Amino acid sequence: MTTTVAAPARPDSATRRRRIGSTEIVWLALVGILVIVGALVAARGGNLFSTANTAYMLTQTSLLGFVAIGQTLVIVCRSLDLSVGYVVALCSIIGATTMAGDPSRVWLGVLTALGTAALIGLVNGLVIAKLRVNAFIATLGIGLIIKGYLDTQFKGPAGEVPTSFQMFGYTRIGPVPISTIVMLSLAVAGVVLLTRTRSGYHMFAVGGNLDVARLSGIRTDRTVILAHVLCSVCAGVAGLLIAARFGTGNALVYSYGLDLDSIAAVVLGGTLLLGGRGSMVGTVGGVAILAVLDTAFNVLDVDPFFKDVLRGVVIIAAVALYARRQIDPASSRARFRPSGGRLRGGPVAVTEPTTGGVSK
Repeated sequence: MTTTVAAPARPDSATRRRRIGSTEIVWLALVGILVIVGALVAARGGNLFSTANTAYMLTQTSLLGFVAIGQTLVIVCRSLDLSVGYVVALCSIIGATTMAGDPSRVWLGVLTALGTAALIGLVNGLVIAKLRVNAFIATLGIGLIIKGYLDTQFKGPAGEVPTSFQMFGYTRIGPVPISTIVMLSLAVAGVVLLTRTRSGYHMFAVGGNLDVARLSGIRTDRTVILAHVLCSVCAGVAGLLIAARFGTGNALVYSYGLDLDSIAAVVLGGTLLLGGRGSMVGTVGGVAILAVLDTAFNVLDVDPFFKDVLRGVVIIAAVALYARRQIDPASSRARFRPSGGRLRGGPVAVTEPTTGGVSK
């Protein structure tokens, strides 16, 4: 349906410079960081872009990337998931113990681990959406329950991953690990979900204003639950990657800080922590920035405590930059677009979306 409304006189848009979006800023920052740290490493006689260092960077990117992709979905919905680190640890244990070193049980182990992750995400979503418990408290509580189970039942490594599945953690095509290719494929699926599906539109709508989304006919509870289920499943994939690398399940993976690191990567990638605006491509850029910094710090032998300080400064500076720019609207999905050019002082034809928009 096309509606014609009067628009006030505005300067010709061709004379106004296009603002750089948050996603573009992230990737420009990544290029700048690569140049700077590459020069610093070269000055110390090293090579940041050697095959070993590149493989390490991409490996770090894939592990954190799986978790951050899922975290992006819940943050876009104005929610949060602090249980992802514990889900990663639990799924590594479940996958390894189910496989039990038998190549014929690989798919059973994968499905069991991901099914468990989906169930945890469902519980998170139900507690948040139906019981109206704050996401911070709900997911932290679920995470502590998982931690208690892991600490009491598993005192060390458990299970055994067959060699055929360990290839997921170690096989590379050139310097690019298979796990990174899988992570990027999952990121592409996330982009399609957020920008090309009705569920993606609903996630942005729920994050933008829950009450307005509900009054518009969106089943907000289902949207929040779906986001949490997908988030936990992504964490489950990261758990399987951990199991493939170690050759066994590891209950102490929750101490890696993947929960807070994933939130930092999402925010660094330009996603608004209050929900409603975000970019999966920006999240991948944020993950890459953290991976590059970690690799550079290791090569330069930076003190671990100072390394955390520098990472904190980078994250705070990025969020402050986004806040000053009021988070560029270009990072969010536009729901209404002019069907024709804007006429100075004339009418504007506005076309309502027929798919993927807010339900009526």
